[in-house]
Amino acid sequence: MSIVSSDSKPSRADPTQITLDQVRHVAKLARLALSETELETMREQLSRILGHVASLGALDVAAVPPTSHAVPMQAPLRADVVRDSLPRSELLAAAPSTEAGAFAVPKVLDGES
Repeated sequence: MSIVSSDSKPSRADPTQITLDQVRHVAKLARLALSETELETMREQLSRILGHVASLGALDVAAVPPTSHAVPMQAPLRADVVRDSLPRSELLAAAPSTEAGAFAVPKVLDGES
């Protein structure tokens, strides 16, 4: 594994290597306070992860059908059929607060709606 200098950009030959500046940026976005040692450790670990993901791109998966699960599964959902809902009065009776025949909820955002 090649070592990238602390603030240099990754070489075009090895896009799996990330810079300390990139790690600092991600850490800032995640609101993580990392020491210089932790930043370097994270840079090395993230570069290894990116290298592994890049190696997956070399696999020939043309004959592998797309799947959403590794094994066949039946959806555990009931049939999608139209049916009557509860009466509005019964639903609103369980609400902590109502207004104009609807649920009343506290305002959570400032500004005009």
